[in-house]
Amino acid sequence: MSRLILDAAEISAIRALLDELTSRFGSAEDEGFLRDVSVFAHELPRRVRVFLNDFKQLEPAPGVCVISGYPVNDARLGPTPAHWKAPAASPTLAEEMLFMLFASLLGDVFGWATQQGGRLIHEVLPIKGDEDQQIGTGSKQTIWWHNEDAFHPYRGDYVGLMCLRNPDRVPTTYASVDMLELDAGLTRTLFEPRYTIRPDESHTAKNGGSNGAAEDTLSAAYRQIEEMLSNPRPQPALLGHPRSPYLRLDPYFMPAPADDVSRRALDALVRQIDAKLTEVVLRPGDFLFVDNYRAVHGRKSFEARFDGTDRWLKRINVTRDLRKSRDSRETSDSRIIF
Repeated sequence: MSRLILDAAEISAIRALLDELTSRFGSAEDEGFLRDVSVFAHELPRRVRVFLNDFKQLEPAPGVCVISGYPVNDARLGPTPAHWKAPAASPTLAEEMLFMLFASLLGDVFGWATQQGGRLIHEVLPIKGDEDQQIGTGSKQTIWWHNEDAFHPYRGDYVGLMCLRNPDRVPTTYASVDMLELDAGLTRTLFEPRYTIRPDESHTAKNGGSNGAAEDTLSAAYRQIEEMLSNPRPQPALLGHPRSPYLRLDPYFMPAPADDVSRRALDALVRQIDAKLTEVVLRPGDFLFVDNYRAVHGRKSFEARFDGTDRWLKRINVTRDLRKSRDSRETSDSRIIF
């Protein structure tokens, strides 16, 4: 896994940039900040820009990279929130802005109308009542490896995780296509539109919450999710170049194919990924980016305390081409997909 550890000079330069930006903008989702975030990102240290540009352009194995070393003051963070519906004034404004700056070197950050109130930056923390759910706010269930939002045609090219707190050293898991040895016959089957993926539970109305959008627009978004749940379209599990394919997988939400050929091919792929699954323990100040086409990711289960000291991460989705989703966004500069 590629890792860049920030040095003292780079941290000093980043802090100076964040001091300027936090004095100008009160939120990492401020319209003015978002409009120019890709410009601000080019004021980051050159080594950071080269590192993320290489990750984007060269697609190095294993499709996962980490930037480490940014200091996080645990006391200043305050307690881990009890819910993602936290107050608007964030104690992690500087960290969120840095997260957005890093991500903007890979593409455009976007969000879903049906997820966490239409926010761009999602909270990944345990919520009481969600313990047994297969979503980022669960805890007792292992989050099975997957491509993020694999069910959707506008899924992100990258998913980012920023660690603020992880006292129990809960592992994030990953595996990439580079680790696999794919049989040619099985690969041909997996390239055919034989598989269906249903939306995960984080996109359902019970977990999405209000996002301030017009009621009819949000209702239409949830109707689309319901249609994808009840009538998912067949699609391939692999795409791209046969010798170095991209992945489109979320086995927990993939019904078993009816025919033996499709089922055997998918089972063989799943077994290989299970066998290659690798763990990384994120520490405060770690920024992890997963190539959502070349790698899958998940999380081990843990016992949440709900006392303000639990694991606390932030998550964002990044697309290399925001324009392709224009039919599902209200304006050309909107970053929310309905």
